Amino acid sequence: MKTAVSLPDRLYEDAEKTAKSLGIPRSQLFAKALEEFISHHRQTDITERLNEVYGKSDLYEDSGISIAGLEAIRELTKNDTW
Repeated sequence: MKTAVSLPDRLYEDAEKTAKSLGIPRSQLFAKALEEFISHHRQTDITERLNEVYGKSDLYEDSGISIAGLEAIRELTKNDTW
């Protein structure tokens, strides 16, 4: 599908250079960038939903998971990609 978008001049120029250096058409670069952006935000949504589930205090009482243990796991995995 074709669409028209407005971009700042600098972003357009950077996109041109990047597409040229990758040897792909500019439209393919835009499509790939949009796919990656959407994928990233889907992962963020999943993480937020998981945080909601695991953020409920009654979950820990029933399962024996300690808050300190969970915080340690969160700290160790904060920069992991899903």
